[in-house]
Amino acid sequence: MIEWVVALVVAAVGIRWAFRPELAAALSRDPAARGVWEIALLYPGFHAVVAHRLAHRLWRWKVPWLPRLLSQLARAVTGVEIHPGATIGRGLFIDHGMGVVIGETAVLGDDVTLFQGVTLGGTGKEKGKRHPTLGRNVVVGAGAKVLGNLSIGDDVRIGANAVVIRDVPAGAVVVGVPGRIVKHEGRVFPGINLDHTTLPDPLTQALEKLQHEIDLIEDQLKRHRDDPRQT
Repeated sequence: MIEWVVALVVAAVGIRWAFRPELAAALSRDPAARGVWEIALLYPGFHAVVAHRLAHRLWRWKVPWLPRLLSQLARAVTGVEIHPGATIGRGLFIDHGMGVVIGETAVLGDDVTLFQGVTLGGTGKEKGKRHPTLGRNVVVGAGAKVLGNLSIGDDVRIGANAVVIRDVPAGAVVVGVPGRIVKHEGRVFPGINLDHTTLPDPLTQALEKLQHEIDLIEDQLKRHRDDPRQT
């Protein structure tokens, strides 16, 4: 019995040491987090990352069956499906996690944040690299889909429920279906902006601009009818 307790303590300390960036990421990006032990024991997104790290190592060693088995067990327990072939950097934070899917050839840089329902998927039946590559400090909002062999630059924010099917430059904000770039200042700002909902709507902006032009034209026509001598 004592041996089991000692083994569990050693395993817990080892996980805390090995996954320091992931624990720190959850602690800094989730206002509900109350400590690293709560995250380590109760956060399914963190559990999914731990399971993937082991499955990915076995995948690289070309161990048959077992990597996929581990990923499927982790999916059943956490609701997060990460293919063991996916390459994931340090500091990944999966908030809530349910419904997150990360494909086999996806590549994630450091300090990426994924909210629930995110899909980093492929398109068609092509072989080779067919899933997206995300840079550093990327935030993907709830329900968003990033599909195909795309390049998503550093510090990109993808709005909730957006569907991204084209490359996105660094520092951009993407919203809509299909995803449209609504902000790209050509500069990259440090830090991680987790706001993935209060983003500009390019369609609404275009309609408001069009309505403004219509109002100007109607005003000019009205003044012309009132006084035909006006030009």
